[in-house]
Amino acid sequence: MARRTRTARLALLWHRTGWSLRIGALILLVHLLVAVFGPWLASYDPNEMGSGIPLSGASWAHPFGVDQLSRDIFSRVLNGSHIVIILSLSGTFVGLTVGAAIGLFSAYMGGWVDELIQRTVEAFVSIPFIVLGLLAVYAAGPESAGKPALMVLVIALLYAPRVARMARSAGLDIITHDYVLAARLRGERVWSVIWFELAPNVISTLIVEFAVRTAYAPALVATFGFLGFGIQPPTPEWGSIISENRGIFLLSPVAVLGPGACLASLIVAVNMVTEGVSRLIGQRVEIASR
Repeated sequence: MARRTRTARLALLWHRTGWSLRIGALILLVHLLVAVFGPWLASYDPNEMGSGIPLSGASWAHPFGVDQLSRDIFSRVLNGSHIVIILSLSGTFVGLTVGAAIGLFSAYMGGWVDELIQRTVEAFVSIPFIVLGLLAVYAAGPESAGKPALMVLVIALLYAPRVARMARSAGLDIITHDYVLAARLRGERVWSVIWFELAPNVISTLIVEFAVRTAYAPALVATFGFLGFGIQPPTPEWGSIISENRGIFLLSPVAVLGPGACLASLIVAVNMVTEGVSRLIGQRVEIASR
């Protein structure tokens, strides 16, 4: 009986996932495998010159062509796969952690503290993503330019205010529950109540928020790389690869379209997984306000 019940639950779970989650998870799995094994799958060193005829188009030996410096673009894309994934996950995680802490603290404190935090959060949210990111890069100074840690902090800075608003909204829904009131009456410290009472009850919202933010993070990393404010060449980051080859688009379109398609497929896959996960845990994904 227990085995039948477990089988029935697994069948129900599989049915609820839907094709969107399955296809997205499959594409995402491919990206993760490439991120891990990309350097071994590449036929050439990412910075090796003389890999082929410069500015040549797609071929069996060079699926994405060869750039101006005779480097194999496909090998550079394979070697850069782990960079965009690591930066996206790290930046999103830091932003989610900081934003959730700020939002739940604001919901718990209420009054003028909550008002002050929310006005500050709104000020950051009102600044466009790219503008705020470029200001952060400029403020960090030239000695930090191009470092992975800076990109992680920039993504975290962009995401933390928006996560804080979501966490505060979720926290306000449970702040009046009896177990929170009981913890206050026991004299529990502020962060103890937030960590043990509030955080566990908003975890499903935070999981979906993490997935949604992760879906946008690769585009942010690539955008800063394309503009020249991200990971600096010769490191094979996808945005910088597209920027390096945009001048030869008419001669070899695949030099731009290839890396662009890889980036697009990663973003689409994470979005599909996010939508599927949100259905599984009963959360609604709101994209209009992103």
